[in-house]
Amino acid sequence: MRIELATAPGDPERPNEDFASVALPASGKGGALVLLDGVTPPRTGTGCMHSVPWFTARLGGTLGELSVSRRDMTLPEVLAAALARTAEAHASTCDLSHLRTPQATVVLARWDAERVEYLVLSDSVLLLAGPTGEVTPVLDDRLTWVPRASLVSDEVADATVRNREGGFFTAAADPAVAARAVTGSLPRCGVRALAALTDGAGRWVEKFHQGDWADCLAVVAKEGPQSLIDRVRALESADTDRAHLGRSKTHDDAAVVYAEL
Repeated sequence: MRIELATAPGDPERPNEDFASVALPASGKGGALVLLDGVTPPRTGTGCMHSVPWFTARLGGTLGELSVSRRDMTLPEVLAAALARTAEAHASTCDLSHLRTPQATVVLARWDAERVEYLVLSDSVLLLAGPTGEVTPVLDDRLTWVPRASLVSDEVADATVRNREGGFFTAAADPAVAARAVTGSLPRCGVRALAALTDGAGRWVEKFHQGDWADCLAVVAKEGPQSLIDRVRALESADTDRAHLGRSKTHDDAAVVYAEL
């Protein structure tokens, strides 16, 4: 088995709000990966005394633990339980009903000798490579359906369409959001490798159009996750007329996890 991950902040002066981890149980039977993209809060506040990195570390750590220790729970149940536990950790000090309470996108994947399970919530992506080379992207594309008038920028949506019917959903304080995730499972023999990318790394496909998702996975498999991030950084720096970036921030936090089963 080959496992690689890389992450880089969009701004070295700011903490990286992405979270990435892989857990391989001592039994040697299977594993799990977790990828979170923390939502950068507005300057107007979030009702919470904690930072987004605090939130993603708490949520990500709990997701990793439950994914491998509670094989009896489905991935939506794992996400719901992790959200409840994280909310409990700061419910007494923070206003968790605030529309901008710390939140994140989520990718979860778990595998054993028989199956590969997956869960995607919001705009990070999971890529699944089949035994003959075909690549299937697992996407939660609800954010792309949000009217442009509801976007503060190309990457930041108005709070009135976040975690709302007709809008899109992120992992915040409400465990019920787990039921909104894109989920599925495949026979283990049908998955040769998988990769999870936050949208800062997915820009290689979605903003700069350097190839499709299969091409993206080929770069990660051949050159490693850091190479993909380096390619994105070079493209961002070269886009001085913002032909591709538009209203998006020049650099975004980027994280990639690759697992070759």
